[in-house]
Amino acid sequence: MFSIAQVIRQFKQRWTRQIDERAIEAACLAAGMRWRERVLTPVFTVRLFLLQILWGNTACDHVPRLAGMDFTGEAYCKARTRIPLSVFRSLLGRLTDAMLDCVDREGLWRGHRLWLLDGTSFSMSDTPKLQAHFGQPGGQRAGCGFPVAHCLALVHAGSGLVRELITAPLRTHDLSLAVRVHEHLRARDVLVADRAFASYAHFALLRERGVYLLARAHQKLTIDFSHSRPHLPPGVKRTPADRGKPYSRWLFRWSKQDQVVIWYKPRSRPTWLSAEQYEALPESLAVRELRQRITRPGHRVREITLLTTLLSAENYPAGALVELYRQRWRIETNFAHLKQTLGMDVLHCKTLEGVEKEALMFVLVYNLVRMAMCQAAARQGVQVDRISFIDALRWLLSATPQQPPPRLLVNPVRPNRHEPRVRKRRPKQYPVMQRPRWQLKQDLLRQNVTA
Repeated sequence: MFSIAQVIRQFKQRWTRQIDERAIEAACLAAGMRWRERVLTPVFTVRLFLLQILWGNTACDHVPRLAGMDFTGEAYCKARTRIPLSVFRSLLGRLTDAMLDCVDREGLWRGHRLWLLDGTSFSMSDTPKLQAHFGQPGGQRAGCGFPVAHCLALVHAGSGLVRELITAPLRTHDLSLAVRVHEHLRARDVLVADRAFASYAHFALLRERGVYLLARAHQKLTIDFSHSRPHLPPGVKRTPADRGKPYSRWLFRWSKQDQVVIWYKPRSRPTWLSAEQYEALPESLAVRELRQRITRPGHRVREITLLTTLLSAENYPAGALVELYRQRWRIETNFAHLKQTLGMDVLHCKTLEGVEKEALMFVLVYNLVRMAMCQAAARQGVQVDRISFIDALRWLLSATPQQPPPRLLVNPVRPNRHEPRVRKRRPKQYPVMQRPRWQLKQDLLRQNVTA
């Protein structure tokens, strides 16, 4: 019989204690759970949940078959519902903390820990409660779409581990969630993010923690690389005569398109900041602005403008920063593994708490696979990103405690790989649902047609 305990025993690391029977039992007791000794105890149910996600979030009725035990899929679902959400959050938090102790030395960039921050989304079952909480994409009529959750992920660049995943309604701006991941960052960390995070408040909050931010400049930000150029004072409204003048004050420059400027605190408070947080922000902030041309064939972007609090051009040359920002795209590969390879793109639970539990368990399983990749990379002398994610997943699904650590598949180096974003295989040409299903069924009945 395949057991999740066999998977855990493969690693032979101290962090595995965070998901052994004692750790799960302690998390359940801390959440106030009390139970009788039965087949589906909380400890066994959590392990079954891990097993279910490892098998591609298979149906609940398939779980008894995987466990080789006599209980129903309905009983398993009820046992899963009884476990509080706090248990899953506690397990994931303690496990990821312990995992990071093993990988903090991996993927350092010029002596700094490197983190990636970005948002993504996933779909779920169409129920009234989920629709009311998450909402669905615009342009779809009621009853013709599925609820979609927006989520923000903080990923450790060196290992690919997901440190935090926050779910929220679809129409939630990333910045309103970003403050909640700051607690996982420490002084001298470098955070790489896209233009959605390049605001004064976000830069200032991270600087207070001693964290450096590298982000792409927002398209509406006025940047002028002229020597000693004029600027608009804070709070002054721009007129047609002031067109092209930035609000930042020029300080000095390292090269023609690499300068350090002073940003001033905006007069209006961002909606995602409380009044107390806004008042605590500094009145000004030194930010480095740099721009470079991109000459790689196949790349859509021809010119990139970056903002950072890494001010020294001697320690952090412009070319190194541009190359560092290019690594931000690793998080898209991580999202593809999480959503496509593991199957988190569409969740199955029909309640809000169930969806959050499901998402947390996906992250836990994803991190288990990433740790298998980290250990294989160390044994085989290659970078973690070279190890095949799906091969590591297959090994976890088939390994036994007696097997020695495997040699996993190593992907070839493809530094300038680019592919057109098109599909070759044609899906079935069914029309898109434009009206609710119940109306379409009535139309069929009027026509004496059975579906």
